[in-house]
Amino acid sequence: MLKGKHALVTGSTSGIGLAMAKALAGQGANVMLNGFGDAGEIEQIRLGIESEFDVKALYSGADLSKPDQIEDMMKMAASDFGGVDILVNNAGIQYTALVEDFPIEKWDAIIAINLSSAYHTTRLALPHMKKQNWGRVINTASAHGLVASPQKAAYVAAKHGIVGFTKVVALETAETGITANSICPGWVRTELVEKQIKALAEKNNVSVEEAATELVSDKHPSKTFVTPEQIGQTAVFLCSPAADQMTGTSLSVDGGWTAQ
Repeated sequence: MLKGKHALVTGSTSGIGLAMAKALAGQGANVMLNGFGDAGEIEQIRLGIESEFDVKALYSGADLSKPDQIEDMMKMAASDFGGVDILVNNAGIQYTALVEDFPIEKWDAIIAINLSSAYHTTRLALPHMKKQNWGRVINTASAHGLVASPQKAAYVAAKHGIVGFTKVVALETAETGITANSICPGWVRTELVEKQIKALAEKNNVSVEEAATELVSDKHPSKTFVTPEQIGQTAVFLCSPAADQMTGTSLSVDGGWTAQ
């Protein structure tokens, strides 16, 4: 379905981003990975994608808190791919604290990586998409892009911002073949969430699995975690002809969290 298309997925060396990159590669798209991690492990992931899906896979280690590095990444994509047809803004970090205790540097980092980076990649990707009269901008928001939780001021602000930004991009590209949508996952058992589970286990003096059950049951009526693969397949759907007239939407994949 996506053979000949070129996708960039930020924050894709693990978790949701890697699952999205693999799902798009599974449909024939060439992919550029981005993120941090062990260089050897990332190279194995890149080679594995090329081998398994018979596509071209690139890697950029751009730090998305730095606009100049984002520009270099987009130039690399333009040089090696000819441009980005499918842009998945997925990179994100988390920190929790009360508003009055929230470290200024943590606020600035979360806004930069979770929100501002999506602006920079999108502004640089859109000219190619408009020239091709086809493109997909897929932003990983969160249930926290629609509702709030205590002690997550920066994350909630950034994810609400992503949802709003997505709507603006959708309206500005509505008469082209470009769509822009947000995916709003609930709890996905990624490295980011594992840290919160372990903290909860220590706080309540329970096992990690007991803490995981408590965490997901508190928000998900399904009492089940969302899987990275489910988010990946949601991205594939948004790239399909069935989604040609879906733009500016926020798709909740959250076990019923935001239905409450």
